Amino acid sequence: MRVADVTLPVPGAEDQWCELLIHTATPEVGKQWTDTGEIHERRDLKGRAEGETRTVPGHPALTRILRRHIEDEQLQPGDLLFQGEFGGILAGSVIRRAWRSARKAVLPPHVFESPTGRRVYDNRNTRLTKWLNDGIPPAQVAEWAGNSVAVLLATYARSVDGQLPDLKRRLEAAGDLSEEGPGAG
Repeated sequence: MRVADVTLPVPGAEDQWCELLIHTATPEVGKQWTDTGEIHERRDLKGRAEGETRTVPGHPALTRILRRHIEDEQLQPGDLLFQGEFGGILAGSVIRRAWRSARKAVLPPHVFESPTGRRVYDNRNTRLTKWLNDGIPPAQVAEWAGNSVAVLLATYARSVDGQLPDLKRRLEAAGDLSEEGPGAG
């Protein structure tokens, strides 16, 4: 992702959500599996037409972090947002070491040793589950995630929890059934 792919709101604006524009995926697959001999393979987004992009919202906390990072590193629009040692793509081993260190610094030992969030990719699962549990419509979550609604629900429907009391209140408020029951009136 390049700096130009991040839309940051004006400092002090009421809405501090940023937007991240995703163009391609660049997974680390290994030199032996790419036609170019590079470690990373550049791919179009899964389930999207060639060249299609998707926009993902960034929480205000992420906006602050990215704004500070861009300023501190004096990054320009064409620069990679996070760069490797020589300005290229950040190595997966560096990301994994940083992730492990961050987990160890903030998690209690029993959680650190558990599978919870062990891989960076696990953040995606956690975020999608949280969005669904927070009542974000599945179609919106699927759009942000780059999935179809069918794939999203097949994967995460069993993870949705805690919405029943709110759903019951909403159904009662709709007032579509009489309080008096059948035959009243």
